[in-house]
Amino acid sequence: MPTAARSDLRTLVESSLTLIEAHQHPSGAYPASPDYPVYRYSWLRDGAFIADAMSRAGRVDSADRFLRWCATVIDSRADRIADLVARTDRGEEIGADEMLPTRYTLDGGDGDEPWWNFQLDGYGTWLWVLVTHAARHGRPIDAYRPAIRSTVDYLVAFGDRPCYDWWEEHAEHRHVATLGAVLAGLRAVVHACDAHGQALLDPARGAAAGATVNKLEALVATDGIADGHLTKWLGGNAVDGSLLACLTPFEVVDPCGPLAERTYDQVRDQLLRGGVYRYLGDTFYGGGEWLILTAWLGWHEARTGRTEAALGRLDWIARPGHSRGPPARAGQR
Repeated sequence: MPTAARSDLRTLVESSLTLIEAHQHPSGAYPASPDYPVYRYSWLRDGAFIADAMSRAGRVDSADRFLRWCATVIDSRADRIADLVARTDRGEEIGADEMLPTRYTLDGGDGDEPWWNFQLDGYGTWLWVLVTHAARHGRPIDAYRPAIRSTVDYLVAFGDRPCYDWWEEHAEHRHVATLGAVLAGLRAVVHACDAHGQALLDPARGAAAGATVNKLEALVATDGIADGHLTKWLGGNAVDGSLLACLTPFEVVDPCGPLAERTYDQVRDQLLRGGVYRYLGDTFYGGGEWLILTAWLGWHEARTGRTEAALGRLDWIARPGHSRGPPARAGQR
């Protein structure tokens, strides 16, 4: 890539970071979109990935503010989570409309507009980002302990339940990318310690989280693989662009191993045109190539030694004037 083009990319990165900071709400929430009404909310998954990017870029305070907002949102619902867990432990049926929402108002409310709300991936993703951000920058994590415990309890109770996927579709299935997000979050906190070297989770909660990790790993290994690649949902054989997160950054499977390689090949061969489509047959706005998925493909290529391919993805993302798919949030429709 020419030096001038790389200079342009650095400018684009800086302007993107500045834009994100400018629109971050005083509460710490990242709006999915500042000017599209139905996206003037904050999604845990989308926001957590933004916070991870800000953390990696050295915008530590911005990431801290979002993660504190997540903790506040969850702490304010601790009693609700405890009640849901107690009810399911008693064998009660819990309706999807009773579960925690996938998006929140910027001041931390539930919102009153109808939405495809039951998604679990955001709760795993925020845990994963919190632990990795704290380790990366030596940030204190003790104050997050109550929110971590509530989130772990919620995911232990419901983490393998069918729910909407990353695209807010197919609520009847258990999606491998969703299971991957839950796995990543629980794995991170099971092994995390506070500033004094003490485990973040008490022994009983840590054991429950570890057992859930083992159960989800077994589900993916038995029902989430077909023809040597990860699948869109358990028991299926299709691929989906969101599966890239199971390779990079979540490392649900060894990112350099044969399962990851086969999954990468299938996503690239089936879904890559100029950019990456969500899945074959996508009809949202007629289907389209997605910046975030193309970036994920390039990220995985960069960390597995495919530097030229990764730079090509970056060039496609930054190129002005081409079709980039429908208007969308960071991880969704």
